[in-house]
Amino acid sequence: MALKGLDIFKLTPKTNCKDCGNPTCMAFAMKVASGAIPIEKCPHMSEAALSTLSEATAPPMKSYKVGDLALGGETVLSRHEKTLVSKTLYAVQVCDCMDEAKQDAVLAAIPAVDYERISERMYVEMVYVRHSSDKSAADYAALVTKAKALGRPMVLSCTDVEAMKAGVEAAAGCDIIVNGATPDNYADMSAVAAGAKALLGVRADSLEALHELVEKLEAAGNKNLILDVGEASVKDAYANAVQIRRAALKDGDRTFGYPSIVNVAGLA
Repeated sequence: MALKGLDIFKLTPKTNCKDCGNPTCMAFAMKVASGAIPIEKCPHMSEAALSTLSEATAPPMKSYKVGDLALGGETVLSRHEKTLVSKTLYAVQVCDCMDEAKQDAVLAAIPAVDYERISERMYVEMVYVRHSSDKSAADYAALVTKAKALGRPMVLSCTDVEAMKAGVEAAAGCDIIVNGATPDNYADMSAVAAGAKALLGVRADSLEALHELVEKLEAAGNKNLILDVGEASVKDAYANAVQIRRAALKDGDRTFGYPSIVNVAGLA
């Protein structure tokens, strides 16, 4: 929950030095609480105070960059309340369960979706590369290599740790999301994502299990996460997406304060 002005004031030096451009530390604290100025405007804050305040005054949803693409950072549930900070990003799914001709056709079609609408470029920003459990790590790596040739960020969707390692190795030099952490493999998958300096996609069979899994990852030091809302049904995916967003933005639950990923192709 965001700190109030008085809470912030208690962490200031209380010298009223005016180096921040405000007449008193209390005035500074009130402006920080209202979001008018950043806490870094005070040059005399201790590192401990800055760390505490940065966490408490941060947006309810974390923001990230995947290459040049922005994710998260939202502060409202619906666009009409204020605005959405980051636009929805789109990816086309290709799977190693497809034959090579189908894979090539899907990948070849991606650059064709690229046009301008109301002065905004509309195109496929990412490639969603999915691994099928009946395919080998080598099959997955080969597909990742082909998808990498498009020069776009990729979402590597794979719950097999060894296959994910092969996919990450094949994706070297490309911006990726490692989407494959489950309650059974999260420690190993987190290590793979950390090694690749990539966001970790997290999934579970229920929101309760997802919440618990995020808590475990945070406790282990990984807060570079994205939440997969699941593919059980369109109804469940929509409900999960709304509940996750509401929990973070309306209820202040920072455990769910991460961007979400919805695999529409998997739901179709």
